[in-house]
Amino acid sequence: MTLADSVVLVTGGAGGLGEAVVREVAAAGAAVVIADLADEKAEKLAADLGVKAKYVRTDVTDEDSVRNAVAEAGKLGTFRYAVVAHGGFGVAEKVVGKDGSPASLQGFTKTIDLYLTGTYNVLRIAAAAIAGNEPDEDGQRGAIVATASIAAFEGQIGQIAYSAAKAGVVGMTIVAARDLGSLGVRVVTIAPGTMRTPIMESVGEQALAKFAANIPNPRRLGKPEEYGALARHILENAYLNGETIRLDGAQRFTPR
Repeated sequence: MTLADSVVLVTGGAGGLGEAVVREVAAAGAAVVIADLADEKAEKLAADLGVKAKYVRTDVTDEDSVRNAVAEAGKLGTFRYAVVAHGGFGVAEKVVGKDGSPASLQGFTKTIDLYLTGTYNVLRIAAAAIAGNEPDEDGQRGAIVATASIAAFEGQIGQIAYSAAKAGVVGMTIVAARDLGSLGVRVVTIAPGTMRTPIMESVGEQALAKFAANIPNPRRLGKPEEYGALARHILENAYLNGETIRLDGAQRFTPR
C-alpha cells in the first residue's frame, strides 16, 4: 500500500516523534492531520507543509474530540492510516516513597488515561472509519501504528505508571490485529528506546551522553526521523501486523 493519495492522522503530530511522522508521510505524498493540543507549534507545522496538512486540536482522551479529528481527516481524502504518537504527561513515583507513604493513585490513573486509554480511544474510532474504505486487491483497507516504549518490558525505578500504560499498549496490539483482521485493518506498535526528542534535548549534553553510554550500537540516542521512517514502512508494508517492534539500538533499561 502506498501513502500517496491517502490521509494519515497523527496524534501528537506536533511533538518530536509525531512531527517526524508528519513530515515523513507528507513527503511520501499523503495528506496529514496533525492531531495535537500544542496550537502554535502545530499551526506552524501545518503552514510549513502546505494545503495537504491540517491542524485539528485534539484531546485523545475525549471521544468527541477524536471523532472530530477523524471526520476532518475524511474531508482531506481517503482516510486509511493513523499513527498514535502523543505524549504530554509523566509521573515518577516509587510504589512506596521514602517517607513510607504509597504512591498517588491520581498520578497512576492519569498516566493510564493518557497513554493507554487515549491510545485505545484513537484506535477504536480510527479503525471504525478506516474499515469503511474500499479494500485493495489484497483485502486491505488501512493500518494503525501505536507507540509503546521499551519501558513496557523493563521499566525503571519510579516508572510503574508509565510502564503499566505502555505494557497495556503492547498487550492490545495482537488482540486489535486479530479483531480487525476480517476488516482488512492492520495494527502494529513501535516500542522506542531513548529518543533524542526536543524534550530529551532539554536535559543537556552531559545527561544525554550518560543515556547514550547504555546503548550498545549505535551508541547514541535514537533520532525522531528513524521513528518516522519505521512508521512509514509499517504503513506501507502490508505483511506487518500484530507485532511490537523495538527501536532502541539494542538498549535494555537498567533499574536506574
